[in-house]
Amino acid sequence: MKLWKKILLVLFCVLLLAQIPFIYNRYQFGNLHDKINQLQNQKAGLPNQNYNDYKGVIHVHTFLGGHSTGTFEELILGAKANNLDFVVMTEHTSEVFDTAAASLQGVQQGILFVSGNELNTNDGNRFLLINSLPDAHSFNKQTAAEFLEKAHSNGKLAFVTYPEKFKSWDAHFDGIEVFSLHTNAKQMNPALFFFDALWSYRAYPELVLAKYFARPDENLKKFDEIAVRRKLTLFAGNDSHSNIGFHVGDDANNKLINFKFDDYETVLHLARTHVLLEKDKQLTQENLLDALKNGHAFIGFDVLSGTEGFLFSAENDAESRIMGDEISLQTGVRLKANAPQNARFVIFKNGEKVFESEATAEAIFEVKETGAYRVEVYLDALGSPFDTMPWIISNPIYVR
Repeated sequence: MKLWKKILLVLFCVLLLAQIPFIYNRYQFGNLHDKINQLQNQKAGLPNQNYNDYKGVIHVHTFLGGHSTGTFEELILGAKANNLDFVVMTEHTSEVFDTAAASLQGVQQGILFVSGNELNTNDGNRFLLINSLPDAHSFNKQTAAEFLEKAHSNGKLAFVTYPEKFKSWDAHFDGIEVFSLHTNAKQMNPALFFFDALWSYRAYPELVLAKYFARPDENLKKFDEIAVRRKLTLFAGNDSHSNIGFHVGDDANNKLINFKFDDYETVLHLARTHVLLEKDKQLTQENLLDALKNGHAFIGFDVLSGTEGFLFSAENDAESRIMGDEISLQTGVRLKANAPQNARFVIFKNGEKVFESEATAEAIFEVKETGAYRVEVYLDALGSPFDTMPWIISNPIYVR
C-alpha cells in the first residue's frame, strides 16, 4: 500500500475513534430525555396559592435590528409552539426608524408582545429599554445616568444586559439579566459542540444546548451585592436572534432550505422568566411590567422540567409576601419555597448560603436576621451538569 494511502487510512481511523465520545453522548442525551419525561410524570402537587404563573421570554430580536433573519411569523409560531404567555421584544435601534414601534406589540395568537430596544450608552454600558421611547437611538450619546433619568421620568424599565461588560454599578437601573443564552453559548467549546450537534442535535436540540449551561456565578454575586442595598429584579435573557445556521432563498424571504441552531422554537424552550400575578389580575402589558419591576418573577430552565407552580413566599405574625416584596422581621419570618418536583433547595442571604435541603417539594426556613433572601432549586436527579446548574432561580424577599 502506498504511503499516502496509509496516512489517509490512519487519519480516517483516528477520526472514527474520536467520534466514540460523541456517540456515547448521543446515548446520554437519550437517557436525559427519558429522565426528564419521568420527572414530568411524577410532579408533586402544586401549592395552594393566590397567584397565576405566566411564562415568557425577555430579550428577543427579529430582522428589524439588522442582526437577524428571523421573521415575525417565525417568532409567533415559535412562541405559540412553546405555549408562552408573553414575549418582551428588544430590537436593536436604528437612526432611520423606530424599531420598537415597528416590532411586534399587543396580543398575537394569544401571546402578549411588549416592544422594547437593546441599546448602548456612551460610557460603554448596555441596557434593555422595555416599552421603549421613539428617540432610543440617541441614547448612545448619553451616559448611563442620563439615560436612566430619561427612562424613569417616562415610566420605562431599564435592565442591565451583558453584566460582565457593565461598568456603572452605582446607577439606579431596574434589574439585571443574570443569565443570558447568548453569553452562555459563547463559553462553549466550538469543536465539542459541533460534534455533539452532528450526532445529537436533530433528535435532542434543546438538550444539546442545555448540556453546556453553567451557573452564572459572577452575575449572581453582583446582583446579591446590590440587593443588600436596594430592591431590583433578576431575570433570564434569551437574546434570541435566529441567526446561527444557513438558509437558501430569495429577498422575498422564500427559504428553500432553512437550518438554524437557534431557531425560535428551540431557543424559547430553554430559559424563561415566569411572572406571578394575583388571581384577580389579567395579563396585560401594565400588569406584566409592574410585576417585573417589583421582582414578582423567577427564572425557570423549563427545558429540564416545567417550573409552573414554583412559589417563594414569606410570612410573619401580621402579613404574607412573595419574592420581590419586603417583609418586617418583627418576632420572626418564615420563608417557604415550593416546587412542582422533588428537588434540592438552597437559600441565600445576601449571597451567602444559609440553608440547603435534601430532595423535597417544599422547604421551610426560619429567618432570624434581616437581609435579602433568595432561593435556587436543583434537579440533582438529572446528573451533571444539573447538580451545579440551577433549575430555578428566584428573586429575593427582603426581610427588613
